[in-house]
Amino acid sequence: MTAKTKNIIGWVLVGLLSLFMFFSAYNKLSGNFTDMMVSWGFSESEVFLIAAGEILSVLLFLIPRTSLFGLLLLSSYLGGAIATHMQAAPPADSYLVPAIILVLFWIAGFLRIPKILSLFAS
Repeated sequence: MTAKTKNIIGWVLVGLLSLFMFFSAYNKLSGNFTDMMVSWGFSESEVFLIAAGEILSVLLFLIPRTSLFGLLLLSSYLGGAIATHMQAAPPADSYLVPAIILVLFWIAGFLRIPKILSLFAS
């Protein structure tokens, strides 16, 4: 696979994942997820902050110069989502969605920044 092909696949994956995350943040801001998250123990103001953090993380990931920082923030955000789903969400396997999204973000990160492993190893 050529570098150009990897770059194209990476950007398509980033675009799809970003749309998913923006849709998730929109649902939090519009109140569609508020009742569910309040039942999990979050306040309405915390739901707003969570959505704002989600949007900021995705925007940082989209900008090439800050994509590594955005990837780390998204990893933290999705790790929290996995923990919340494991503790509070009714279906036992509801944590799989944020876990899969997290793995896909890292795959997109590897495709966009091939030197990402060496950045963490040094």
